[in-house]
Amino acid sequence: MKQKKSHKLLIGNILFVIVCAGILVFLLNAPEETTSPLPHDDIHSSLHNIEGKKEAEKYCLNCHDADKKAPLPDGHPPKYRCLFCHKRL
Repeated sequence: MKQKKSHKLLIGNILFVIVCAGILVFLLNAPEETTSPLPHDDIHSSLHNIEGKKEAEKYCLNCHDADKKAPLPDGHPPKYRCLFCHKRL
């Protein structure tokens, strides 16, 4: 009985290591991040000082809406989650 329990534990541990190794290989083969960060310039400097992402994102459409000075390109993901991709560094 004890040997059977030990055998099951060994198999469980081996499966755990295989799953962890698979996850590690998957993560190591992930592509590099290609999204540009939020610029550190005069226009965007105030957004770096706002604590919450959602609070800062309220100001993005002031310049990046369709009829503004820097509209988003066609096919751009949803406009309301800017700082989900464009990180403040």
